[in-house]
Amino acid sequence: MDTTRRHFMKLGLSIAGATAGVMAADTRAGQVFAAPPTPISTPPSTRKGDMLYRVLGSTREQISVIGLGGHHIGRPPDEQEGIRIVRGAIDHGITFMDNSWDYHDGGSEIRMGKALRDGYRNKTFLMTKIDGRTKRAAAEQIDESLKRLQTDHVDLMQHHEVIRLEDPDRIFAEGGAQEALLEAQKAGKLRYIGFTGHKDPFVHLRMLELAAKHHFRFDAVQMPLNVMDAHFRSFQRQVVPILVKEQIGVLGMKSMGDKIILDSGVVTAIECLHYAMSLPTSVVITGIDSMKMLDQALEAVRTFHPMTQSEVTALLGRTAKHASNGRYEQFKTTPKFDSTATHPEWLG
Repeated sequence: MDTTRRHFMKLGLSIAGATAGVMAADTRAGQVFAAPPTPISTPPSTRKGDMLYRVLGSTREQISVIGLGGHHIGRPPDEQEGIRIVRGAIDHGITFMDNSWDYHDGGSEIRMGKALRDGYRNKTFLMTKIDGRTKRAAAEQIDESLKRLQTDHVDLMQHHEVIRLEDPDRIFAEGGAQEALLEAQKAGKLRYIGFTGHKDPFVHLRMLELAAKHHFRFDAVQMPLNVMDAHFRSFQRQVVPILVKEQIGVLGMKSMGDKIILDSGVVTAIECLHYAMSLPTSVVITGIDSMKMLDQALEAVRTFHPMTQSEVTALLGRTAKHASNGRYEQFKTTPKFDSTATHPEWLG
C-alpha cells in the first residue's frame, strides 16, 4: 500500500474514532461533554510591529493572527467607509481578508475589490467562499467572485456553510462542487482549498471523512471557536485536534457570535478574542464594521499573551452555565445565521 493511501486511511479511522467518542459522550447522563477542556496549545507567533503572524497549517503561508470579517465590511451604509476599514486594517498589518460570494448579494466582495486597488492586493492573503454544491454552480460563483474582487486569483477558496449532513456528500459527488474547485486550482484561479461551517462538529467530521475517502486533504477549515463552544457541541474539542494532527489550518470565527456572546454579561470582547487567539488557531476572523471595532481588534493583538491553563479554566468556569443550552451560540441552535437555508437556489 502506498504512503499516500495509508495516510488517508489512517485519517479516516481517526475521524471515525472521534465521531464515536462524541456519540459516547452524548449518552452520558445527558451531558454532551463531560471531559475536561482540551489543553491549550497556542501556535508560535511572529510579532512585526503591532501585529502577530502565524503559519497557515502546512502551507508555510504567514498570515495575521486577526482576520478581517467580510460580512461586516458590507454593513456600513457608506461604501467608502467599508473601503476605509479594509485599507485601515491592512495599514495596521492585518493581512487575512475574509469574504463570501453571497455577503450582501456580492456587495462585500465589490467593496473588497475596490479597497484592494492601488497595491493593497499584494499585501493581503485573500479568501472568499462559494455556496454552490454542484460543479456548475460553484464554477459560476468562483468566476463571479474573482470579477467582483478585481483579481485573477484568490489565495484560499472555501466551500461555504457546510451545515447539513448531506452537504459533504453533494460537494464530493460526481459533478459536485469539489470538482469545480480542483479545476479552478489547476487553472490558477485559487491557491488553497478549505471549507466552513457553524452548525455542528458532526458535519465537519463528515466533511473530513469524505475528503479522506477521496484522497484529498483540505488546507484550512473554518469554524466557531469561542468561550461558549467549549461547553456545547464543541468544535474545539471534536474538530480542532484532528486538524492540528493533520496540520490543516484552523480558522476561528464567531469569537463573539456577532456580539450575542457579549450579551451574556460574563465576558468582554478582549477576553473573547484572547481566548480564540490562545487556541491552535492560524487566524481569528472577527467582524469589523467601524474604525472603533478595528481599534478593538488591534488592541487585542497588542495586549495578547497566550492564556495559561489556569486562566482558561477560570474563564470557562464563568461561561459554563450560560453555554449549557447554546442560547448564546444561535448559529448552532437557530436558522438565524443560515443564509443558504433562506436561499436554497444558491446551492445549485
